[in-house]
This record gives sequence, structure tokens and C-alpha cells, in this order.
Amino acid sequence: MLLFMLFSLIAGFLLSNQSPINADLSRIVRSPFIAGTISFIIGTLFLGVLALTMSGRLFPSGSFIRAQPMWIWLGGLLGAVYLTSNILLFPKIGAIQTTILPIMGQITMGTITDLFGWFGAEKIAMTPWRLIGIGVLIVGVVVAVVLPSLTNRDVRQFDTTVTRQRKSTAMIGRQIWGVVIGVLAAMQQAINGHLGTLLHSTSQAAFISFFVGTILIAIVAGVIDKRVPTTRELKTTRPWNWLGGLLGGSFLFVTVVAVPQIGAGLTIMMGLIGQIIGSVLIQQFGWWRSAHQPMVAAQALGIGLMIVGVGLIKMA
Repeated sequence: MLLFMLFSLIAGFLLSNQSPINADLSRIVRSPFIAGTISFIIGTLFLGVLALTMSGRLFPSGSFIRAQPMWIWLGGLLGAVYLTSNILLFPKIGAIQTTILPIMGQITMGTITDLFGWFGAEKIAMTPWRLIGIGVLIVGVVVAVVLPSLTNRDVRQFDTTVTRQRKSTAMIGRQIWGVVIGVLAAMQQAINGHLGTLLHSTSQAAFISFFVGTILIAIVAGVIDKRVPTTRELKTTRPWNWLGGLLGGSFLFVTVVAVPQIGAGLTIMMGLIGQIIGSVLIQQFGWWRSAHQPMVAAQALGIGLMIVGVGLIKMA
């Protein structure tokens, strides 16, 4: 169990680096949707090579497809919805809520999935220790994410400006959707994990999910931007601008491996800890041309609380 928890933690750390890398690529190609498409294409190619190497095939047989319920193929769709929604919500509800609401949705859905054994997951009873651990972890997330953002004048001013410009009913709807996309992200991990079990191939399940997501995000980019990146734009990229897809693909592959072993909830929670640790280090050292922001005590305290929470969950 500890090994898969460590894998999930490392995968979350890798995923945290994808956001600033894709953000810089977005600036170069002048579109977050085009940048997302490029990232998805690279991730699909990476997972395709991995699937061929590990299982010798990319797609399942027709008889396998017909024998499975429709929801088993939704992983790629949910991933594309999550990515697109995050991009669209950021200027609508601000940085803090765009970060924290999906996290709350992920933790909630991951817990419920394990409790009821949804999407082929093994049922995990809700013991008092597990409930306390989840509560401590949520407090840790709030401390690590919300408090430092509230003390950042630029973030606070941006969020205040955004919320003042929006009608209250529309804002509530967007906030609800922020939680929903977190729920969808948790569902994606559980579904992909079960697909990997059915296929007896984690790499093939990860490839299928990324392949579907690539098609969908490319359609979104075509509808919204109605163009492709120019050769001149692509020539100005740096080698690391192309790493986003590899990191995203690696994260998805690890979650497909980990979910059947330690459950959706623990996989999600360890991934979130890895993402927050990675985000803190990225800001601390200004990696990937991101804005430099020194680590504050609240972030260290929040990460510590999250680790304690996971320890309590594991004790259960």
C-alpha cells in the first residue's frame, strides 16, 4: 500500500509542473485551448508507445467494447471537461475558488466512491478514524491553499475584482460547477482504474482515456480559436514547453495503476498532496518561468495537516 501511495504522491508532484508549463505554452501560442490540445497530443503519443510496449495493442476488441457499460469509456470525456472548465472558470470566479472548489469535489467524490464501491471500486467502510482523517486533510487543504492566497495582494485584488463584476446568481452557479468538475475528475480516476483492471492493461486504459480527451479538446480549440498555431509561434518554444503532455500522461498512468490497489479516495488525496507540494516548490524557485513567491508558514502547516490526515485514514 505504501508503495502505491508514494507513486500517487510523485504523480501529483509531476502534475503540478504541468500547469505552469502549459501556461507558458499558452502565452506563446496565444490560446490555452491550443496549448491544451498540444499537451494532450503529446501525452497520447507517449501513452500509445507505452501501451504498445507493455501490452502490444492500443485499442480493445470489438467484442470487449460491446460487452462493457457505456460509462466505462467516459474517462477521456471527463478529463477534457475538467481541463476546459478550469480554463473558463479562472477569469469568472478567481484564482482561489478555481483551485479550492474542484479539490473539495475530488475529495468528496473519492470518499463516496470508496464508501459505496462505485465504478467497480472495492468498498471501504467509513470508520471514525477515516472520517477524522478526511476532516483533518480538508482543513490542511484550506490552510495550504486559501490562507496564502488571501495574504497575496495581487491574488486578493484579482479575485475581488472578478467577484464584484459578476451577478450573485451566476456566481453561485459557477461555484457549484467548480465543485462538480472536481467530482468529475475523481470519477475519471475511478473509471480509468476499473478500465485498466478489465483490460488487464493499465497502459492501454490510460491511452484510451487520453486519446478520447485529445479528440474532444481539439474540437473545443477548433470551435473557440478557429486556427492552428503558426510555425513562427512554435519555433519560439523551449524544449521544456513540450513536457506538459508527458507529465499529464504519467499522472494518468499512475492513477490507473493505483486506484485498484489503494482505492480512489486515497489515490486522489495522495495526488493532491503531491500537487500542493509541487506548486509550493514551483513558486518558491520560480520554475518554468512562473512568478516567484516564497513559501509561507501556512503552506508548510497545511501540508503537514494533510499528511496527518492521510495517516489517520491509513490507520482506519
